[in-house]
Amino acid sequence: MPHSHPLPVLNASAHTPAPVLQFLDRDHSILAFNERVLDWARRADVPLLERLRYLCIVSSNLDEFFEVRAAPHLTAAQGEDPKGEYTAQSFKALSDAAHDMVARQYAVYNDELLPAFGKHGIRIVSHGERNVAQRKWVKEYFEREVRPLLIPVGLDPSHPFPQVANKSLNFIVRLGGRDAFGRENEIAIVKVPRVLPRFIHMPARGTNKGTLFVSLSSIIRAHLNELFPGRSVGQFSQFRVTRHSDLAVDEDDVKNLRTALRQGLEQRHYGQAVRLEVSAGCSDYLANFLLTQFNLPEPALYRVHGPVNLVRLTQLVDLVNDPDLLFPQYSACYPTQLVQGQSFFERLKQGDVSIHQPFESFDGVLTFLREAVNDPQVLAIKQTIYRTGTDSELMVLLREAVRRGKEVTVVVELKARFDEEANINWAEMLESIGAQVVYGVVGLKTHAKMLLVTRREGRNLVRYGHLSTGNYNPKTARLYTDVSYLTASPELTADIDNVFVHLASQSRLPKLHHVLLAPFQLQKKLVEKIDGAAEAAGQGKDARIVIKMNALTDEDLMLALVRAGQRGVKIDLIVRGACMLPARVPGVTDNIRVRSIIGRFLEHSRVFYFRCDGVEELYLSSADWMNRNMLRRVELAWPVTDPAIRQRIIDECLVAYLHDGRDAWDLQPDGTYVRVGKSDNTGHGAQAALMARYFAPGQRQK
Repeated sequence: MPHSHPLPVLNASAHTPAPVLQFLDRDHSILAFNERVLDWARRADVPLLERLRYLCIVSSNLDEFFEVRAAPHLTAAQGEDPKGEYTAQSFKALSDAAHDMVARQYAVYNDELLPAFGKHGIRIVSHGERNVAQRKWVKEYFEREVRPLLIPVGLDPSHPFPQVANKSLNFIVRLGGRDAFGRENEIAIVKVPRVLPRFIHMPARGTNKGTLFVSLSSIIRAHLNELFPGRSVGQFSQFRVTRHSDLAVDEDDVKNLRTALRQGLEQRHYGQAVRLEVSAGCSDYLANFLLTQFNLPEPALYRVHGPVNLVRLTQLVDLVNDPDLLFPQYSACYPTQLVQGQSFFERLKQGDVSIHQPFESFDGVLTFLREAVNDPQVLAIKQTIYRTGTDSELMVLLREAVRRGKEVTVVVELKARFDEEANINWAEMLESIGAQVVYGVVGLKTHAKMLLVTRREGRNLVRYGHLSTGNYNPKTARLYTDVSYLTASPELTADIDNVFVHLASQSRLPKLHHVLLAPFQLQKKLVEKIDGAAEAAGQGKDARIVIKMNALTDEDLMLALVRAGQRGVKIDLIVRGACMLPARVPGVTDNIRVRSIIGRFLEHSRVFYFRCDGVEELYLSSADWMNRNMLRRVELAWPVTDPAIRQRIIDECLVAYLHDGRDAWDLQPDGTYVRVGKSDNTGHGAQAALMARYFAPGQRQK
């Protein structure tokens, strides 16, 4: 629920009560972010398959929202929240908002996207629309590919309700007649194997022409009767249950975190049920039966007018394979501050290098690591791993570094949400060949992105470092906006080395020269910088704050921003996702503007700018302004001291976004967002401008 904080207002009358700052609700702010993403599925200027992709992204985001955020609300609704942080009212409010959003999501699918696909001759053909030849083809496919994998389960005392995995597709069927033993057990469950494709390309036979697809659920639905010989199929419905999936491991009570997490991963698919999706036509009898089985209240039931899992519609993007219905292909240029073929070690002796991804290619980072692995003078490589993916060239390079006899230390975050299994696998692989694998600090996620190379040069050991606002993941590096920073600065690389030593040994952290580190002093230092701007403004000096991040929910930092705004500091916050600080509330946050940019790429860079009396400071960071990032994670923020690089980041990451008139949304005092762009989507877009600036010669622009 929103929190209220009385705040003093400058020059307020003694008889006038001070306005009260009420923070916005975090969960509703997350849903509001997904509303902005959904808008891209409706935009006529977006290619059709990309619109479908955005719809699927919203569905995927909602899945994660329910998996991570819904359980406390549901527990409170059932009267079991001992802390009182959530209430039945908060559950109802969140449920109403989620239901409303899902309804509009399916309206976009049915009323906008399906007709648009139809105009291009692309159709998902239902059973009722299939001609004789197509029904014959579907039956043959069912018998050959589907039926051998289905095992219907009739429910009775010896066959209780089966375990249903998180987000799996299933059918519930109400049967008439008696079974082979003369009993009237009427409910059966059909689990749909995940190995089967959800959409299948179907030959255009007879009068139905075009690019035709059939859904797996439609195939099974058309042949349900054949799964129950001797019984009549009455009511039936698809259903899908979402379960709480945030792993909870008491790190103080386990001897081996990796083993404990592996055991937890085995149970993740069968956690507490938090949402039940069924077909819109599902009977009340079957819906209530399922709600009882999953111990869910009626508001947790979502009747959907279409597939119960829109995420799987992403398969159509690959199946259609029509470039005219996709964003034009784009190839990022090689980093402009680098020269292909030039040694990174020689280049970094000349000064720091920044790479603005994905406008500039992540290949620069890969090339840096590749050179370090192949250079016989490189003695040691240290790197943090948060999200690398299951197929990672970086991990292959680290393995090669071990093979070549280099000292390789990897800090692996085992609790990176939904990447735990991949990270455990990489950790075990590296350990098995002799790398030093560290799992960070007990109780803290290691979210900092660091790579440190130590090289012998004559009689000296010289360090070269890479820091980033984003993950070491080549795939997401093409989809997320981030800033990579390469340096040979002795003081900055010494700080990086000290952090690595601290994570490995858990010894006392020495004084750092430039890096701000959470959970130790990052939050405190940021508050000091905000308060410094406030003090300057109070003295009539020039003061300015511009912050770009993914989320703003940390109470201490929000209150500091409010104090600074009330002293006269002009504050712009570029917050992609959840933001709990309301903007431009009269008498409270008049000087604070909040905007969100939703574009083709996921905004992911964190940039902190402070100006006091003409003196500028710019920090890049791995941390969002959330309490968990400040106090329960290992995070970095580091200063950009090179004047040219600093100005470039200000121009590209801040100024361009503050002037975006195409993809920007402004936060209103009541928590709603208003689109800044023109109705015809022709205004200036920051991402589009950066793509035009950095696209590789000879390639089509995005």
